[in-house]
Amino acid sequence: MTAQRLRTPLTELVGIDHPIVQTGMGWVAGPGLVAGTANAGGLGILASATMTLAELEEAIAKTKAKTDKPFGVNIRADATDAPDRIELMIREGIKVASFALAPKKELIARLKDNGVVVVPSIGAAKHAVKVASWGADAVIVQGGEGGGHTGPVATTLLLPSVLDAVDIPVIAGGGFFDGRGLAAALSYGAAGVAMGTRFLLTQDSSVPDSVKQEYLRRGLQDTVVSRKVDGMPHRVLNTDLVDRLEHSGSWRGLTAAVANAMKFKSMTGMKWSTIIRDGLTMRKQKDLTWSQVIMAANTPMLLKAGLVEGNTHAGVLAAGQVTGIIEDLPTVADLIDRIVIEAVARIDALAELRTTGTTTPTT
Repeated sequence: MTAQRLRTPLTELVGIDHPIVQTGMGWVAGPGLVAGTANAGGLGILASATMTLAELEEAIAKTKAKTDKPFGVNIRADATDAPDRIELMIREGIKVASFALAPKKELIARLKDNGVVVVPSIGAAKHAVKVASWGADAVIVQGGEGGGHTGPVATTLLLPSVLDAVDIPVIAGGGFFDGRGLAAALSYGAAGVAMGTRFLLTQDSSVPDSVKQEYLRRGLQDTVVSRKVDGMPHRVLNTDLVDRLEHSGSWRGLTAAVANAMKFKSMTGMKWSTIIRDGLTMRKQKDLTWSQVIMAANTPMLLKAGLVEGNTHAGVLAAGQVTGIIEDLPTVADLIDRIVIEAVARIDALAELRTTGTTTPTT
């Protein structure tokens, strides 16, 4: 591990060596990747949205067996069993709880009272203000360049708007993949960067090699923000399946979504009553139509087909725009070392641009 360090409010808050966060990507962020990130000095986050409660408990145990460093768990704040997952995290001494949606004030208080750092992901300054007022310790802000569900505003505009709105640490996500990006984010005033696609494309990622090669073959124009995957804006690789979905009628998409929702129910052992309750909560919190709720249930199986089973013809591949300029598959340890060394070099180079004394204006 590189001896170079960049101390920021994030590293101090969480107790990590480097201000680099590996995001909780469904089907991707498992014990191997999370532990690898933690051992390399970053913050790894387990993705639990695609796990049952029992599977999450097992994943936490496996991660602990691989590292004694701090790591986090990402959960859906609107999940019916979110309180149970929070109690599990408290019992297991998990350092960070991250959320894709704003958790309720009561959940934040419960976590903070037990020493867990709360870090929601947000997509607008007003959302950052809300969760900060509820006691969130930090926020991850993701711009439109990111993979998964994204808003239309670029990180270069969204990040400063959030930094101006709150006084808690802000972690920048969307479009980051190297040390230049980390240096730029720190220059804005961010406390670190969060990366998904860059960590997916490492040797520690469990994604099949054939799928990783599919990512590496793509260019900057090969991602698309689609609403046909789950009814909400979702950045994915522009595969033949996605192209068919984009040009399909609404009824065809709904039929496929219902079938996949039934498969997801069978895989997780969830009861129909639980799925319906989760759907009602999602519909209320995200202001979705019932067709969008049904399509949202489609997403886990489409992602699983692509990212776990390697079936790019039947699945979708979530992807940030940085896919088009990533060219290699390093280990997580090598990646983090490289990013930190490059960021320090860029910061030092910027310092050399400063001048001292006075200059004589020209006429």
